[in-house]
Parts: sequence; structure tokens; C-alpha cells
Amino acid sequence: MSKTPERAATGVALFDLDGVLVRGDTFTRLLRRHLSRSRWRAALVMPVTPLLAVRPLRAIAVRMIMRLALLGFDAARFRARAEAFGRELPAERDVVIPEGIATLRRHVEAGDRVVIVTACERELARTLLDTLGLGEVELISSQLVWGRFGVTRGSLHNHGARKPRQLAAHGIEPPWEHAYSDSLADLPMLAAANHAVLVNPDGRLALRAQHALGGRLRIVHW
Repeated sequence: MSKTPERAATGVALFDLDGVLVRGDTFTRLLRRHLSRSRWRAALVMPVTPLLAVRPLRAIAVRMIMRLALLGFDAARFRARAEAFGRELPAERDVVIPEGIATLRRHVEAGDRVVIVTACERELARTLLDTLGLGEVELISSQLVWGRFGVTRGSLHNHGARKPRQLAAHGIEPPWEHAYSDSLADLPMLAAANHAVLVNPDGRLALRAQHALGGRLRIVHW
């Protein structure tokens, strides 16, 4: 169980979204719902999905699946779809992580600058946070860029080492006081925190994180 932040010690507290405040990958959930309602798009995506199991090709496969799934969409159409899904998702069983939300709120109450730093797409993440009653919390996220036929290469994927760069672009420089994540993809963000918190890791992930971060790491199970 996490400890309550001390009210006198204010600073920057960074939270990942998926796996920390909600279970699962929010954007993947949206794409799955979308593909379940569009058979021809699902047929386009199907030949690419085996590449997800090939580690060197996984990132390429993810981009291809996203572009194929959203083929023919524009910004307005996607926004409507994302906002509808973001409003509906918190009502699903076991999606919201109450301990994560409560921990974030304690940081807000302590006077910390709380920022959600996520790979989730901006419109979807913002609507989800608003629905969770976290509309006042800052958000740094992935951003899709739209062209004539859908998502273009100019899109920004706020993942891994890109997160500290995006934080710097928003005036947040390391070290920050707190960082919460469930993934070692966020090691660059966790490593720059005075207090790094790994959420719900299995044994192997916990050992790898402890080896990388040492005494700054705290493990919680929510």
C-alpha cells in the first residue's frame, strides 16, 4: 500500500495512465472495440498481428495496425469516437484502479504539480481523465496527426525515452520528486525521480527494476 505524501514536501509527481490509474492499455481497448465493429478493417489488420510476437518488429507492427484500423478517419471523426469511448470506459468492471486514483489525489492535495505522462492518445486520455474527475490534472500524451487517408507519420508516440523529452518541452526538468509506472519502458522517467514507484510488477520485472534503480524504488500492488 502506498504511503501518503507529506504535505510539506511539494514537488512534481508524474503518473503513467495505463496500469497505474486504469488497468490495461486504453488505446488498444479503443482499437479493439473499433475493429469489432468494422469487419473490413479487421481483415486488413489480421495479417499484421503475428508480427506483434516478433520483438524487433513489434513497434512497426503497432504503427501499421493503428494506421490500418483508422484508415479513412479524420481528426473530427476520431475525436468523436475517442470521446465516446473515454466516457464509457470507467463504467466497465475492474478498469479503474482506486488506489492509483487515491494516490494521485493525495499528491494534488499535498500541493504537488501532478502530471499524467502517457503513451495514450491525447483526446482519449483527456476524456478519460475528465470522466474520472481529474480534469484539472496536466496531461502529456501521444498525439495523432491526420492526413487525407488517416494517421500520418508526423504523429508523436509519447513512449519510453520520449517522455523525459516531452516533459522538458513542458518546462519540467529532472530530477522530479515522484514517478509512478507499471513498466520498465518508463525506466528513463523512473530513473530521474527521487522516489520511483513501480506498480503491480511480477517477480521478474521487480528484480530488473530493483537492479536498475536500487533504493529509490518502491513497489506497490494495487
